[in-house]
Amino acid sequence: MAKTATEPIEPEGAGAQSEMTGAEILVQALKDEGVDVLFGYPGGAVLNVYDALYDAGIAHILTRHEQGAIHAAEGYARVTGRPGVVLVTSGPGATNIMTGLTDAMIDSLPVVVIAGQVGTNVMGTDAFQEAPIFSMSMPVTKYNYQVRDPKDLPRIVQEAFHIATTGRPGPVLIDLPKDVTARTAPYVRPRALDLPGYQPTVVPNALQLQKLAAAIARSRRPLILAGAGVLHARAGDALVSFAERLGIPVVTTLLGIGAIPANHPLYLGMGGMHGTAVANYALQECDLLINFGARFDDRLTGNPARFAPKARIAHIDIDPAEIGKIVPTEIPIVGDAGEALRRLLELDLAPPDAAAWREALRQVARERPLWYLPSGELKPQRVVELLSEMTRGEAIVVTDVGQHQMWTAQYYRFQKPHRWVTSGGLGAMGFGFPAAIGAKIAARDETVLAVVGDAGFQMTMQELALLREYALGVKIIILNNFALGMVRQWQELFYEKRYSESLLPFQPDYVKLAEAYGIPGYAVSTEADLRAVLERHLADDEPVLIDCRIAPGENVFPMIPPGKALDEIVGDRPPDGAEAIRSPGTVGIAGKEVGAP
Repeated sequence: MAKTATEPIEPEGAGAQSEMTGAEILVQALKDEGVDVLFGYPGGAVLNVYDALYDAGIAHILTRHEQGAIHAAEGYARVTGRPGVVLVTSGPGATNIMTGLTDAMIDSLPVVVIAGQVGTNVMGTDAFQEAPIFSMSMPVTKYNYQVRDPKDLPRIVQEAFHIATTGRPGPVLIDLPKDVTARTAPYVRPRALDLPGYQPTVVPNALQLQKLAAAIARSRRPLILAGAGVLHARAGDALVSFAERLGIPVVTTLLGIGAIPANHPLYLGMGGMHGTAVANYALQECDLLINFGARFDDRLTGNPARFAPKARIAHIDIDPAEIGKIVPTEIPIVGDAGEALRRLLELDLAPPDAAAWREALRQVARERPLWYLPSGELKPQRVVELLSEMTRGEAIVVTDVGQHQMWTAQYYRFQKPHRWVTSGGLGAMGFGFPAAIGAKIAARDETVLAVVGDAGFQMTMQELALLREYALGVKIIILNNFALGMVRQWQELFYEKRYSESLLPFQPDYVKLAEAYGIPGYAVSTEADLRAVLERHLADDEPVLIDCRIAPGENVFPMIPPGKALDEIVGDRPPDGAEAIRSPGTVGIAGKEVGAP
């Protein structure tokens, strides 16, 4: 690893230096890393740190629960690419962020957590608010530290931020005993990083790229699969250039949405369990699948033994552990997805003869679009379509987990990258609303929509207090079907409609709840009413809550049943004789031809 030089406050060994407390050293080290906002919740073990923060010039967002703090930090990280920073106390403060750590680990989000700990003199005695967060967090962090000497803090903080943001991004935890924050030491800024055991491969092997180029030239049905790795690499433009130069259609994963504009003529939509029919058709029929930065997770592949059965697989990923883990890979390429794309574009690439393939995909897209049945009820698909139309596909959209998440992925036509924020691998309910708060803090001038379900919103709705306190104009759209919607759907389809604990007939009055926090609230049950509220509030930068009373029995289609292959899709066509509303959703390929002749 190349060392990154930094300037020490004073040269090491150059005479006496002023002493600082561990808490003051920590705050200075965070400032040296460019941290301008913290998400957190105080408690006894971190009071020294909070005292040091009092006039330090770093903004602090006081969430109403530690889970809200780490999900907000994840939203901040997803939008900016910079690490979200969290500060919590020991014991329950630390254990309350475990869900967020796991979510950030699976979804590769750079997060740095400073967790307070009891003093070193009582560690291991079951002291008040003691929890072994160092060992508890090991399986769900990229790396973690326990600080024993305040003089080590500058190095540890520098390393934590470097590890969190390089290679495959992920969360890093710093376990910080209270007595370490009180003891004093000289503050010496580290000269350089020295991590010989941590050397992620960024530049891909040139011979493997040549092998991929040759495979592309021979292919007749090539397909690009774009995952979150493209977005983490800030490589959306390079992906589009690569696809256009070679005329190769693109499917995204759930977390890869936004890597290519939704209206691009080469975009087939999202693949997997609730992906578009044309995306899943392409995955099963392609003869070359080029995976840039996706994990081949089970929600994408369906039955992995029957995934992409006709394709040679090329997998480009910065994490070598992902290559070959799920799907056998013929062309493995370890490296940063953006670096791989840029180097491929420098090659003299021969476009494949894929015009017939593109035409076949256009035909599938026209014949099997997304659809829903009209009724007198407010349809969730139409809610998302309307949000997309009225924001021109340019809002930052944050979701919770469940049916509303899938409808948003299917119908919101994202035109730019880094505007889609959701919990993918972990599927953490309660993520959406606090993550929207973090996204809004990261992008104050952008429209931020929190599209949430009624169940998930109730898990973290106490964070409503932050909207007025910090002047955050988040627009909350509740798709309210009085149920744990995805659980209810599975019980309908696979459990003979035995709705065991999935219906939520009793709910708070969300309008009154919003008003209790000084936020205007509306309950709507028609498209006309929803449009009127959106026309009134989308243009301003004030918070609003809209309780959309949607059709309660609506299901997410199409769907790949569990254990089935992607070509065993159900619900990809409306019932015979039904007058369905047919929508392209996010698919762009149904339009004009593009690509190499």
